[in-house]
Amino acid sequence: MGTFDGLPISRDKEILRLFSESAESIAVLKVDLAEAKKRLGARSKQLHQLWYRSVTLRHIISLLDQIENIAKVPGRIEKLTLEKQFYAAVQLHVQSMLMLEREGLQTVGALQDVRSELMKLRGVLFYKVLEDLHAHLYNRGEYSSAASDIDERYDEVLATAVITVSTSNLQPVSRRTRLLRGDSHFSGQGTVDGSYQSSSIDGGSSFDGYEDEGALEQHNENSDVHHASTRVNGEIKIFSRQIPTWLSQATPDEFLESIKKSDTPLHVKYLQTMVECLCMLGKVAAAGAIICQRLRPTVHEIITSKIKAHAALVDPLRPCTEHAIFGAPTSLQSARKKLEHYQLPKQKLQNGKSPAGTLWAVSPVSAMMAPTGKAQVAAKELLDSILDAVVRIFENHVVVGELLETKSQQVDINTPKSVSADANWNPDSETSHITGGYGVGFSLTVLQSECQQLICEILRATPEAASADAAVQTARLASKVPNKGKSKDGSEDGLTFAFRFTDATASVPNQGGDLIRQGWSRRGSNMSQEGYGSAAVLPEQGIYLTASIYRPVLLFTDKVASMLPKKYSQLGKDGLLSFVENFVKDHFLPTMFVDYRKGVQQAISSPAAFRPRAHAAATYTPLIEKGRPVLQGLLAIEFLAREVLGWAQAMPKFAGELVKYVQTFLERTYERCRTSYMEAVLEKQSYMLIGRHDIEKLMQLDPASACLPSSFGQQNLENSAADTESMEVELELTDILLNLRPIKQENLIRDDNKLILLASLSDSLEYVADSVESRLEQTTFRSVNQGEHDGKHKRHQHSRTSSAPGRDLGSFAEEYRKLAIDCLKVLRVEMQLETTFHIQEMNSRDYLEDQDAEEPDDFIISLTAQITRRDEEMAPFIVGTKRNYVFGGICSIAANAFIKALSDMKSINLFGVQQICRNSIALEQALAAIPSIDSEAVQQRLDRVRTYYELLNMPYEALLAFISEHEHLFSSEEYANLLKVQVPGREIPADALDRVSEILPH
Repeated sequence: MGTFDGLPISRDKEILRLFSESAESIAVLKVDLAEAKKRLGARSKQLHQLWYRSVTLRHIISLLDQIENIAKVPGRIEKLTLEKQFYAAVQLHVQSMLMLEREGLQTVGALQDVRSELMKLRGVLFYKVLEDLHAHLYNRGEYSSAASDIDERYDEVLATAVITVSTSNLQPVSRRTRLLRGDSHFSGQGTVDGSYQSSSIDGGSSFDGYEDEGALEQHNENSDVHHASTRVNGEIKIFSRQIPTWLSQATPDEFLESIKKSDTPLHVKYLQTMVECLCMLGKVAAAGAIICQRLRPTVHEIITSKIKAHAALVDPLRPCTEHAIFGAPTSLQSARKKLEHYQLPKQKLQNGKSPAGTLWAVSPVSAMMAPTGKAQVAAKELLDSILDAVVRIFENHVVVGELLETKSQQVDINTPKSVSADANWNPDSETSHITGGYGVGFSLTVLQSECQQLICEILRATPEAASADAAVQTARLASKVPNKGKSKDGSEDGLTFAFRFTDATASVPNQGGDLIRQGWSRRGSNMSQEGYGSAAVLPEQGIYLTASIYRPVLLFTDKVASMLPKKYSQLGKDGLLSFVENFVKDHFLPTMFVDYRKGVQQAISSPAAFRPRAHAAATYTPLIEKGRPVLQGLLAIEFLAREVLGWAQAMPKFAGELVKYVQTFLERTYERCRTSYMEAVLEKQSYMLIGRHDIEKLMQLDPASACLPSSFGQQNLENSAADTESMEVELELTDILLNLRPIKQENLIRDDNKLILLASLSDSLEYVADSVESRLEQTTFRSVNQGEHDGKHKRHQHSRTSSAPGRDLGSFAEEYRKLAIDCLKVLRVEMQLETTFHIQEMNSRDYLEDQDAEEPDDFIISLTAQITRRDEEMAPFIVGTKRNYVFGGICSIAANAFIKALSDMKSINLFGVQQICRNSIALEQALAAIPSIDSEAVQQRLDRVRTYYELLNMPYEALLAFISEHEHLFSSEEYANLLKVQVPGREIPADALDRVSEILPH
């Protein structure tokens, strides 16, 4: 068998055969296909109809599936609504309504009822969402700020707070822990029940069922549970970000993603969700209008309920008295009781009241209404509570208002972009037609208006135009441009007030008709309660509650200003704080000045104001709490000044004005004290002497002045000389006083009551000076600094710097102290002049006695009796060191007077010497009986007197020997006087003086 190119010839034949058979088969197939084409062509129309029918049937099946699912939507929406899954319900509603508008479903008759039901559910959803939004706006909802704070704190204890784990042992949060927190998760692996996932008509639509619970266990990168971590001190702190509970059944979208990524508080997220629901429902304007309509009554009801809650703490069966409402007496009441203890219980006025009752009648307020009284505390606590609630409410309104305005700006494309540059632009007005009139500015105005009306009720300030809209009143009062024009009655154009000042249960004694001033009216205690009902909690002495209102309003304004968006900063400049400040300046401060000026006048004009108490303790009491005998007038003034500065501390901005009030009162009181002082010392020799420059200088150098209260004593300590120089100062001063002899009795203060008054006045003046310089000055310093701090704190729109007084209280303290020193100086010089007046009788006495007398001279008896009596009478009113100062100058002047008296004597015998020594001993005993006197120093000085006179009994030679041994004990003049006087039985040579001169140093 041959080959072709290596292939067998038989294979070639096989291939040819196969080709031939294939050609024949193809020919037959062509014939068959032609026949089939011929037959199909005859039935093409029928086949097209069958194909169209199959497509239609598939479409109908799909529609029926959609109809079946859409028919379930109302029930699912109702279920979601009951579960408060409002966002999921709104999502389902919106997507279902869009589905019903699609081609192919619009004409389905079976869906007309569903469409109608969904339209009704739109209204139901709107009101449900709005109602829940309204509750959360006023912090009454499940996710409100107060409730969410608790939830977040509980969350912190569990897994959402800070989970501290080591870097080598990180574990996911367990499902059990999440369930304990009440969290639910969306797995991302399917849609939850009630959610709608749209698709093309061809592809159909589906309403999937519940998600697989196993998805809750998924904690990987695909899970919706996100964790943010940070490393702190080598540990990782994990913060969980999850979909909030109310969004757990919602379909994932951009809003859900933004909520998950947001770090805002829980209650803010909920408010954002409710606003988003309203926007999806297309009900922004309607919601805004309803919120506006319900804002004022809701806030009014909240304020009223808080006041009722405070009132509920009081037993409603008890009458509304001070003790029923405010309980135990305040510290101020306790202080008053202590001060009343100073009065003698037996001492009564004609009307049966004690002098203490008369004293406290000078205060225009009761203890309850004082700056630290229980009424002030109650008013501040009440207003703090209410304003704190209002701030929380406003915080919610800022969130909702900004969201609605943002949505409205997205809708209104014609909103000008540069309107914010206009100073007169109202950010609310541009979007009010879209938000139904609602906005941040509107809510702030209404909230401040309600707070203003409450404050008016607390202050018992009733607007003249009671029917005027409160928002208009707020705007008029808070106007930053004051109207300089005034009406005929003197009131500013706008809102004026008629004050009622009534406190039937705790009236201040002795005020009478003075409280009924022009523009004030009394109302009975049985008046019907209206407004907010604050009368059930606070007394009706309203205007003085301004002090407790100022601080809460100040803090409220700061908080509101910090919340306001930048474009609303103008709204924070005026409003509630402006109203309160205007009220303080125009009404409170003038009223206070008049009231306290009357109190000061009453305190210093009373006959008993500068009258030392007749029955006082035997010894001086240094502490006011123990009964320090401060004069009633000055005690009242110090109390009034402290009370006024209490108002200053409560209202730092006005501390400058209130300090000026205190300065006015202190100045007027000082003049009254000066008058009382002059009545005691006028035309008296002691008063004229202390005014002499030489004597004043010597008294400053006198070591005894170290006890004087002020720079006078301090200056003496710094400038005090050595002992020898001090003796020279003392001798110089006593020489001046002795050279004034003869002292006339009419030039002395003979009335002991005047001396007691000077002692008591000095101590009282020092008490007021100390109080002014320490407690009152510190209070003022804190108040003024606090006012300046408040003026700069957190905001620039309020200028609240305190006006610094032109003269500080320290200068008044110095004036009071100077007058107190003058009183002591007069008393010291007076006792020295009194001593000189008595001892000058030695000049007219002849000491040639016939026998040794047993008693001192009458003038010494009189002097010692007077010293003892005056010391005992002054003891309750002056401290021991001051008594030492007053009576301590007697010894030096008496000793010098005794010695100088010898120069005026012509002769003296032994009995005369003994009589003079007896006089010095009596004086020494009288001075030593004074507890504060240095008895040793007194003894040394008067021993010197006795030594001097006993030298008269020595023979000349013995005297000469004594002089040579004690040449510095007495002066050369004093030694010479010993030789000049005639002593019976003593021989003195003619050259005696010359011999003495030779002994004494030149």
